Amino acid sequence: MRSYAIGDIHGHLDLLKRAHERIAKDIAQHGPAPVVHLGDLEDRGPDSRGVIDWLKTGMERGEDWVVLKGNHDRLFTQFIHDPWWADPALSNPYNWLHPAVGGAETLRSYGIRAAGDRPIDPVHREAVDRVDPAHLAFLESRPTSLRRGDVFFVHAGIRPGIALEDQAEDDLVWIRKGFLDDNRDHGPLIVHGHTALDQARHYGNRVNIDSSAAYGGPLTAIAIDGREVFLLTDLGRVPLRPESA
Repeated sequence: MRSYAIGDIHGHLDLLKRAHERIAKDIAQHGPAPVVHLGDLEDRGPDSRGVIDWLKTGMERGEDWVVLKGNHDRLFTQFIHDPWWADPALSNPYNWLHPAVGGAETLRSYGIRAAGDRPIDPVHREAVDRVDPAHLAFLESRPTSLRRGDVFFVHAGIRPGIALEDQAEDDLVWIRKGFLDDNRDHGPLIVHGHTALDQARHYGNRVNIDSSAAYGGPLTAIAIDGREVFLLTDLGRVPLRPESA
C-alpha cells in the first residue's frame, strides 16, 4: 500500500503547491495514491487563508487528499468560538495571538491588521466578521489520525502504550514528551510532524517530516511504500532510511 504525506505547512501556499508538484511527478511514475497532510495549515506564514482555501477547494473537486487536524488548526477555530479559551497544552504566557504562536499572521491573511498588538475583544469581533465560516467548518471537521496499512498518520504523535483507537486528541495534536523519547515498536510506523527539525528523519518506529517550513525551512513531501519511506525531491525519490540502520 502506497501513500504520500506532507508536513506542517504553516501558511506557505507556495511551498505547498511545489510539494504537490513533486508528488504529481511521482504519481506519474508509480500511479495514484492518497496524499495525507499532517495538519498545521496556518499560523506564522504569509498566506494561511490561501492554504486553507486551496486544500478545501481541491478536496471538493475530488482530489484524493486527506487533511489531519494539528494543534494550530485547533487553536484557530477555538479562538473564533471563544477568544479567552486556553488550550490545556499551551503554557502561559502563550496564547494564539502570541508572536511565538503566529495567530496574528493568520488573521492578517484575512485582512485583520496588528491582531497581536490590540485588545483581544475587538480583534475577535473582526475575526468573526471576516474569517470565512466555511474555512472554520473545514478545519473543525478534520480527523486527528489516519491508519493506512502499516502506517499511522498523525500530527504530533501518540501516547505509547495506549491503543491507537483510544488515543486522546490532546496527545494526537500536541504530544512530544513521552513519545519522541520512546523507542518501542508502536505496531504501525508513525508518520508525524509538529516537532520542527532541519530535515525529515526516520527513527525506525516513527518518521518526523516537519522540516521547519514555519521558520524558513523546506516543506517535506514523502512517498511511503509499505514501510519504506522516500523523500520527494525535484530530482525524484531519495530513500529515507532508519537512522539505526
